[in-house]
Amino acid sequence: MATLHILSHSPFADSRLASCLRLLGAHDAVLFCGDAVYALQPGTANLQALQLMPTSVALYALDEDLSARALKAPERTQVVDYPGFVELCTRYAKVNSWL
Repeated sequence: MATLHILSHSPFADSRLASCLRLLGAHDAVLFCGDAVYALQPGTANLQALQLMPTSVALYALDEDLSARALKAPERTQVVDYPGFVELCTRYAKVNSWL
């Protein structure tokens, strides 16, 4: 059963991203929203770690949060809006919010 992992905290503030990446299943997905989109900044160790993930792990970022922080999604990351966020939550068997 694939899981959608939702991250909203800055990867520079705590270890949620690292913990999430260790627990990802082969067909899981990660949605970056809020300050978690900073993990997608070019040249960071966080982005390098994400780029090393198997291609079967889907990466998503909330468009509004990227725009609010003047960031662009890396090539592998799919950008979604709020309706897309809801659709992702219905697509996966489980949803885990890393609070």
